[in-house]
Amino acid sequence: MKALALLSGGLDSILATKLILDQGIEVVALNFILPFATEKEDYAGEVTKRFGIPLVRIEAGEEYLDIVRNPEHGYGSGLNPCIDCHIYMLREAKRIAKEVGADFIFTGDVLGERPMSQHRKALELEEKEAGVEKMVLRPLSAKLLRETIPEREGWVDRNKLLEIKGKSRKPQIALVKKFGLQDDYPSPAGGCLLTYKEFASKLRDLFKHKEKVTKREVRLLKIGRHFRFAASKIIVGRNEEENKLLLGLQSPEDYVFEVPGYGSPITILEGAKSKEAIELAAKLTASCQKFYCDILKQLYKYKYKNQTW
Repeated sequence: MKALALLSGGLDSILATKLILDQGIEVVALNFILPFATEKEDYAGEVTKRFGIPLVRIEAGEEYLDIVRNPEHGYGSGLNPCIDCHIYMLREAKRIAKEVGADFIFTGDVLGERPMSQHRKALELEEKEAGVEKMVLRPLSAKLLRETIPEREGWVDRNKLLEIKGKSRKPQIALVKKFGLQDDYPSPAGGCLLTYKEFASKLRDLFKHKEKVTKREVRLLKIGRHFRFAASKIIVGRNEEENKLLLGLQSPEDYVFEVPGYGSPITILEGAKSKEAIELAAKLTASCQKFYCDILKQLYKYKYKNQTW
């Protein structure tokens, strides 16, 4: 018997994988590289090496950005389309499961842990729309959910699955100690940038001004301070690392500003190149040590109060 694990590298998906492996089931891990993930460490890669299981990675393309722009099932607290995102991942998992010969799919979902996407109706909706009804096992909460085909057919012993629910991490931490994984699990911090108010605001602005958003433009949202000036956008690097990233992501149409020899930031001007936008980008470049940049931001926000910052 073979199962496909949706392995984010977070604690819940790690524990779910361990539970299935302990039942003697062969596991292939599937990890999604999403443009809005906050994690920098490759926890999924480390976990699969420790468990000795193969890893398949899928990088979400620009069709995923279209889902974020127009989610059928709406947003959570920010610009996070959690249900639509889960449907996307389950559809891809169905395809990969067929390719690797997996008999079923399992995830690290915990009932009630996330209010939008991990309540009972949402989980059932995600399965239905992805075309994987009753084929998705959730080992951490299985005893609280309806029986799946893998359980009914005896591929998995339901008695060895769990009934964790809610936001408390105490049951998971207890399992970490039980399984001897103290040195391998990530902290619960991190997650999805779309739940962060500041980032969500920048992405809304990008959707408003661009009919088609690219992965390059999303990467730029993670870097520097962003200033919207009418049809122009100004991005100012905050340190040497961001300056290098901005130079690597500039397009041929962008204007690039810096003050050589004075440790100034790199500034990129995108969109319309009006005289006023060029002057603003130049002033920000010349003055934008952190303290002065924050002051300028407030001044220009006041002066151009109809603009987006």
